[in-house]
Amino acid sequence: MSTGAALRAFLSGCTRKLTREVPWPGARRLPPFRALHACPPLCAGHNKWSKVKDIKIPKDAARARLIAKYTMLIRVAVKEGGSNPEFNITLAQLIEQCRNKNLPKSTIEAAIKGAEKSKAAAQCLYEARGPGGCWLLIEVLTDNNTRSHNEIKHILTKNGGVLCDGARHNFDRKGVVVADRDGISTERALELAIESGAEDVQETEDEEAKPILQFICDMSSMKVVRTALEALGVHTLSTGMEYISNSPTPLPQPQLEANAVLLEALNDYPDVVRVWDNIQALE
Repeated sequence: MSTGAALRAFLSGCTRKLTREVPWPGARRLPPFRALHACPPLCAGHNKWSKVKDIKIPKDAARARLIAKYTMLIRVAVKEGGSNPEFNITLAQLIEQCRNKNLPKSTIEAAIKGAEKSKAAAQCLYEARGPGGCWLLIEVLTDNNTRSHNEIKHILTKNGGVLCDGARHNFDRKGVVVADRDGISTERALELAIESGAEDVQETEDEEAKPILQFICDMSSMKVVRTALEALGVHTLSTGMEYISNSPTPLPQPQLEANAVLLEALNDYPDVVRVWDNIQALE
């Protein structure tokens, strides 16, 4: 090997040694070199924004709509029957429902006090058909009938529905006593319905997906049925009047999904209080 080649090899070895073991003044000693592998980023599945976007925002919006609708209903009840729940059965039932849904006491009191100052509102019941020929009853509370009518019609048309007469004949106006499921089996629920004098019982869920039982009875028998259920150890939540389907419409999965979109759009409209349907899943 020539002298120049030997000198270059010696200097090269010194350079590597100095680079690894003798850093420049003030520099932090570096750890031994380690190979890195580039790969696509992996999602951990607990991104904070995805939780807010997918869970918190829809829940907050739904609760805001719920508070607004009950506020309107309370104001109508006060104007029709006065502000004393002891002499206004409708108001008493609404207050009870608000408490069961954990609405703030201050909100309930403000709605009662503000009833006299609020605009006159009217309750309307629209009859409609949804995708697949199912029947819908749409309860609306509004201070502008023309606006609400046009908006309801637009939502229905956009989602495969139409306003039409005849829906009301597919429903019966009944009293409903709502109770906690509390692990009650289907067989026991039927026994409770018979023992309390209810006509039927339905298993369903509330707005927070909590399982509940609805004991259906004649409107004049609600108080009697509720008292009997409580005597049998059932924790009742509220009583009210609802439209119960008397002729269900079986629908396949695609039409069930289409109706779900329509019902969501209707319930998102601020003037809509509730939508009843006679939809049944096709077996």
